[in-house]
Amino acid sequence: MVERPSQRTDPLDGQAAVVTGASSGIGAEIARVLAEDGADVAIAARRVDRLETLAEEIRTETGSVVEVVPTDVTDSGAVAALVEAAVDRFGSLDVAVCNAGLAVDEPVAELTDEEYALMRGVNVDGMFYTARESIPHLVESGGHLVFMGSMSGNHPRPANPVYAATKWWTRGFAVSLQASLGEDDVAVSCINPTEVRTEFGSESGTPSKDAFDPGEVTEAIEVADAVAYVVRQESPNSITSLDLYRRDKLSHF
Repeated sequence: MVERPSQRTDPLDGQAAVVTGASSGIGAEIARVLAEDGADVAIAARRVDRLETLAEEIRTETGSVVEVVPTDVTDSGAVAALVEAAVDRFGSLDVAVCNAGLAVDEPVAELTDEEYALMRGVNVDGMFYTARESIPHLVESGGHLVFMGSMSGNHPRPANPVYAATKWWTRGFAVSLQASLGEDDVAVSCINPTEVRTEFGSESGTPSKDAFDPGEVTEAIEVADAVAYVVRQESPNSITSLDLYRRDKLSHF
């Protein structure tokens, strides 16, 4: 008889995590859930006041250590400093969540150089910088590297081909990294949700939290639970891709 893995109360006890884009929405909920699972967490974003508030809430609710590291993920030096700060504080890095992302919803013919560069910088460069700096530490710990993808990385997004392209890149990067790092005992996962009620979309229009009523689409905590699920997996297992779609989404095709 094969024994099932033990179900620990705090499955991430003693582990350390980095979460980018953690000042609100999905990133904030990921930080909460990982801390509830026992991890100490370095939270990164540009909005320092929000990070400080979140950190205090998590410390009070969970007792985990939370390190606030203001970070612009489009700046490779800032991302390197983020990972270094986390490892200096916690002594290791077991989980890195590349979550920061945004969309500017304009037709390609009307998209400015600055808007294009912003999406590319956050959604592509930020993912790459976070992965590059985290990988050596995750190899040491046999850890988890998690990317926030999107349904738009699996299917066309007519309203925003550039955003979709960044998420196709993210998914391809994640799967190829799993092929590259699997023999080093690193798990790489890409989480692909449909609409989530957050501030997403505020860069160019109505944020999704205002565009949808509660219960109509996915909530940020539900995406965070999906992230927690993949990082709870123990070697030799890895969940390479997890699609979290609302039930009627595919009927749109």
